[in-house]
Amino acid sequence: MADSIVVLTEDALSPADVEHVLALHPDETLAYRVLVPADTNRPLLASVLDSLSLGELREAWERMTGKEPSGPEARATAAEQLDASVGAIRAAGRDATGVIVDDDPLPALQAAVDDGAREIVVATYPHLVEDTFHTDWASRAREALHVPVLHLYLGTSALG
Repeated sequence: MADSIVVLTEDALSPADVEHVLALHPDETLAYRVLVPADTNRPLLASVLDSLSLGELREAWERMTGKEPSGPEARATAAEQLDASVGAIRAAGRDATGVIVDDDPLPALQAAVDDGAREIVVATYPHLVEDTFHTDWASRAREALHVPVLHLYLGTSALG
């Protein structure tokens, strides 16, 4: 997987998200490997606070009342997000593959780095608690993997 960039995302990449990712290396021919966790098994309090901070009252209520998707539902959603993301990168003229990974994506990121990935792009929505206390995926990857890690917020040009 030499000359590749790993993109870890918690949702489907939009065309604007893909544009931001590809703009990081506009003059290089790179392969992109997309990783999508099947279920982001996040702590209850952090998840509820994130939803409330974004004005997502329904999501906060569903999380508090335990209405989470089953394993097969989570895998199906991840498969849709993966297909859309890989398709968007390919539509932009770049080589892309992808895989669904476990709740904790760090082992999959480590394997990608061991296989020669030179950089990681983490694309997530803002997570108030994890971002503040540096327990988010990007912070954990920076600390553990010692390769460049960029954290982009989905749907924006903002960096995490």
